[in-house]
Amino acid sequence: MLVLTRKTDESIILGKNIEVKILGIEEGKVKIGIAAPKDIEIYRKEIYLEIQEENKVATSSKADLGGIKNFFKKE
Repeated sequence: MLVLTRKTDESIILGKNIEVKILGIEEGKVKIGIAAPKDIEIYRKEIYLEIQEENKVATSSKADLGGIKNFFKKE
């Protein structure tokens, strides 16, 4: 892991087109801004992990497919 020290209004660049800027530091919290192309997905880690877990459940054979089977059932 790369560890950097930045002050307010200082940035780091990721790749050629992503900038992470420190907007402020107060009460033990860091406010950051991220400038990236619109096709780059940006998530908080806890949200990203939830999405990954939901995807695993949705693609597992244990997923409840009863509703889908009934939807396509011919009457």
